Amino acid sequence: MSLPLPTNLPTSPAALSTPARLAVVAAFQRLDLGLNPRTTLERARKWQPTTAGVAQLAVMFAVWVYALWVMTAPLFVRVAIPALWALVVLVPFSSQLMWPATPVLTWVILFFSARYIPTNARPAIHVNLLPALESVMYGANISDLQTRYTHPLLDILAWLPYGVLHFMLPVVVALLLWIFGPRGSAQYWGKAFGFMNLCGVITQILLPCAAPWYEIIHGLTPANYGMPGSPGGLLRIDRVFNSTGYTNTFGSAPLVFGAFPSLHSGCAVMEALFLAHFFPFLKPLYWGYVGILWWATMYLSHHYLIDLTGGACLSVLVFYLFMPDDFKDIDNIHWPSSANAGSGAYEMVQSNGHAEVDFDEEIRRLEEDVDGSAVHDDIESRGDGADSPSKPRNKRTVSWGETRVLGEEGGADGSSSGQQQTGQAAGTAQVATAKRQ
Repeated sequence: MSLPLPTNLPTSPAALSTPARLAVVAAFQRLDLGLNPRTTLERARKWQPTTAGVAQLAVMFAVWVYALWVMTAPLFVRVAIPALWALVVLVPFSSQLMWPATPVLTWVILFFSARYIPTNARPAIHVNLLPALESVMYGANISDLQTRYTHPLLDILAWLPYGVLHFMLPVVVALLLWIFGPRGSAQYWGKAFGFMNLCGVITQILLPCAAPWYEIIHGLTPANYGMPGSPGGLLRIDRVFNSTGYTNTFGSAPLVFGAFPSLHSGCAVMEALFLAHFFPFLKPLYWGYVGILWWATMYLSHHYLIDLTGGACLSVLVFYLFMPDDFKDIDNIHWPSSANAGSGAYEMVQSNGHAEVDFDEEIRRLEEDVDGSAVHDDIESRGDGADSPSKPRNKRTVSWGETRVLGEEGGADGSSSGQQQTGQAAGTAQVATAKRQ
């Protein structure tokens, strides 16, 4: 049995882009365009609560209550924020985006509300904790070594991952998972990404630590919450573009002393974990980006190496803690057919003028044929009795990397052994005839 192979693989731009277009169309077709809030309420009634699900909702509810309570905005603004969220969640069409993004919104509202926390309710700021830990754990102040040599080209190279890709890639990853990933992967991304950042901000509030730029400007003198933030090495980017964008942004940051853990590192590691798990064919690219961003954060004097390590550990913990059971074994993930085509899988290959070839199906049939022929030969050998000569078994094995099915040698052996058996039978018949005579 020969294994059919495609004769014309798609190599033109149109043929290569067709699976991606089909995946995009399939993703939009999966959208629920309903606008009736009763549908959402009916789904809420059918929801079966679990301990983990209730705990996550309780944490988000507590954070929202605290953030809105500590916020000094007018009352109607504090009421309008959750009311608008509830309205968007009730509509089935908009809830498809808003509900998975609720952990992310919870992190964002806590981050921007941190500026309103009273000073007398905040813990003391740690100035020398991170540089001391870095020196003890790594033998030197690694971040300080990265800032000793600067160059405009290095400034741009560090700014791209730190100030541009850091804000773009979370959306890109969400879109990739929604279009090409298995069903539920985008929701898993929103939950893991949101809770990772939420845990990071809570840690930054409870354990405020100064960044390397503070040590460069103020040394190890005690810090207070009245000090403005600094753009650090991004000040050179402001000079390149002749602007004050980063100076103003970091000068009025809600969390000035939020160096540990590094959420830049946490976001990059989380993105690499998701992409490497669901689209593993570009793993070196994903983790290469993480390495460049780690260098950029230290080069721009915004984080110590210990901050980056803490953010990475937090991402790994949340990634595996929130992973659904259906995604733990990558081989058993149910991929939509459009996602398969878009992710470069080999399930179906369409050639011009030829039938579609399903390699998995052909392999399964080949294995069944081999097993079936072996069982059939075994049954026939048993039925012929002990005295009857057993038929030669034609062994067939598939040699991957070649275009033929190995088995001809078995056939040749079978024919030669068959000839020997025929000769032996003829000799026996001649002896029996002589005895009768």
